[in-house]
Amino acid sequence: MNTKPLLYGIRKHPVLQEIDLQEDYPSRIADKLISNELDVGLIPVAAVLRMDDWEIISGYCIGSNGPVASVCLLSEVPVEKIEKVLLDYQSKTSISLAKVLLKEYWKKEVEFIDATGEEFRNEIKGTTAGVVIGDRAFQQRLKSTYIYDLGEAWQKHTGLPFVYAAWIANKKLPEDFIQQFDEANGVGLNHINEVVAENPYTLFDLKEYYTSCISYELDERKMQGLQLFLEKLKTLDT
Repeated sequence: MNTKPLLYGIRKHPVLQEIDLQEDYPSRIADKLISNELDVGLIPVAAVLRMDDWEIISGYCIGSNGPVASVCLLSEVPVEKIEKVLLDYQSKTSISLAKVLLKEYWKKEVEFIDATGEEFRNEIKGTTAGVVIGDRAFQQRLKSTYIYDLGEAWQKHTGLPFVYAAWIANKKLPEDFIQQFDEANGVGLNHINEVVAENPYTLFDLKEYYTSCISYELDERKMQGLQLFLEKLKTLDT
């Protein structure tokens, strides 16, 4: 759901004629980019550590300046009582962010369990928590007693915004294409009402989500947050 404003702009812009647009969940897009099946992908930023050559090609991203609502650690017990954490398979960045925050911010040692399918959310009970992202996080928020927003926790821990995903290229692309592509990404942000109207949703106020939770501009502060996160990942024992 968080990509809808960016995709709205791309679909309305002439640059679409130069693109074979494919949609998938974030970690799979990253795998395709790393294996050269794609030239550009909106991928979880942690994945760049698996790439030899990469470049951010747009001034737009999926980021937040605090609470993000759709990237959460959810549980039936407070964080100090959590013993196990199920890890959402859809985004390696969210998994890594949770590991960093549990180690540095909450200072809590837990057992991490990689989840493989949607059934893992049924196991979020007792002292077993779960990292859940995206639209499914909105569903889980209605069920879990304790909701720890990872964007909010990162901001409190570091004082910086967080970047979950960015447009990454695995090769040098023509400058005129990059300019058009960046322009297209910005179109939807000027038509949020239209984006919301195209995507009826009952679990969360999408206009609030697009204007208050997600922050799409990849500014200098977000780049600082991104660089700090990548530095932390290099020393994180995963």
